[in-house]
Amino acid sequence: MIIYEPNKNWWRDITHLSRSWTLQKIVRSVLIMGALTAAFCVVMDFCDAMHYLEGNTGVYSLLGIALSIVLVYRTNTAYDRWWEGRKQWGALVNTCRDLAATLQVTFPKQDGESRKFFAKQIANFCIALRDHLRTGVKVEELILLQPAEREHYLTKNHIPNHILVQIFDRIEEAYHKGEIKEMDILNLKPQITNLFDILGACERIKKTPIPFSYAVYIKLFIMLYGIFLPFGLVATFGYFTIPIVMIVFFAFIGLEMMAAEIEDPFGLDCNDLPTGDIAHNIKNNVFEILEARNPVAEEPKKEMYEKVF
Repeated sequence: MIIYEPNKNWWRDITHLSRSWTLQKIVRSVLIMGALTAAFCVVMDFCDAMHYLEGNTGVYSLLGIALSIVLVYRTNTAYDRWWEGRKQWGALVNTCRDLAATLQVTFPKQDGESRKFFAKQIANFCIALRDHLRTGVKVEELILLQPAEREHYLTKNHIPNHILVQIFDRIEEAYHKGEIKEMDILNLKPQITNLFDILGACERIKKTPIPFSYAVYIKLFIMLYGIFLPFGLVATFGYFTIPIVMIVFFAFIGLEMMAAEIEDPFGLDCNDLPTGDIAHNIKNNVFEILEARNPVAEEPKKEMYEKVF
């Protein structure tokens, strides 16, 4: 995610766009459309045929309005997914802190081993969830795993789910040993359930993109509008049709590509959520709350996102 200060440096923010992977795709598409428009204008001028295209351009205005309405819906839908993802990760932060604080006051003061176990598992759940929502969990990224645990995790298809089961199993074991009371389980169970709910909500966002036919229709609509727009402008504007078409196409294709970028908010695109940083912050928080000194070295720098240049 690109970190910036709103309303601080307007020109610097604009120049930063040149490093955006999405903007570079937009610029390439606009240049291609500009080249096609230029070729069209040269051919029409060479053939002295521009006057044949004189006519009412109102139909292009109507199509532009229709396309704008569709793109507004597309952008709002994509942002809703992005914001829903951020709310779920905000809920993850709060739930993990609540769970760690409840475990801290529930288990006996002398039971440092259980505190260390829970701190490790809560932290590993967040790290595993981050990778689960990308390309799959990397077991080597999890912290404080013994070789036997590492091998066991490699046999699991859904590691975040398995980690939550381990947390709940340890709590049940403590109850049967008389280390905690029944009321303690009633206090802890809703928080673990909340973690399952957050996991399911993030999977829903990840696995339910915009319907394919709708996405293809928007792309086709924009492409056809850009291709046929010179036919309605060349007789009036001549070679000025080239920059006009490029600007209009820049606006439409830019909205579509930005919506496509934030539609899946858990990846490593420029404007995706900083889930890696959030996961490591939760790790530090739960170790501090549970008074288990974090033996894992701090990250030397924030997670770098692959598509920020």
